[in-house]
Amino acid sequence: MSASGAPALDLVRLPGLRVAVVASSWHEEVMGGLVDGAVRALEEHDVTHELIRVPGAFELPIVVQAAAAAGFDAVVALGVVIRGGTPHFDYVCTATTDGLTRVALDSGVPVGFGLLTCDTDEQALARAGLAGSIEDKGREAVEAALSTVATLRGLAPKGSVGFAS
Repeated sequence: MSASGAPALDLVRLPGLRVAVVASSWHEEVMGGLVDGAVRALEEHDVTHELIRVPGAFELPIVVQAAAAAGFDAVVALGVVIRGGTPHFDYVCTATTDGLTRVALDSGVPVGFGLLTCDTDEQALARAGLAGSIEDKGREAVEAALSTVATLRGLAPKGSVGFAS
């Protein structure tokens, strides 16, 4: 279980931070839990945020890229892909993961990775941050993004506002 190895992040307050949460719409119950966990975490850290919905996981990278270009300090991508009987799962998971990685590297804007890639509905529900879930991957994606923003700001040259140009 991945939760047993999750790092304890010491998050600092980042006043004025703006974060976009880009969330897919497939698997409504799972997505509701992921979005709720992400929003709770952002509100607990007093971070201004905007929720943007997309049809599915495959559409996440292009909208995350647009949010990064629009000046958000970080973007959190949330989605779920559940294995079926065709190779569709592999194609969507690979394309989405590669696309989100490319956005982060090309833009310099941290992207919180909240894409669940599960074999079953039960696995997705267990990670969705719902009552009875063992993990809250929406919260974890936000915390990873906020921690990365703080790390990048610590690496920025003196006198610069942020890491990305």
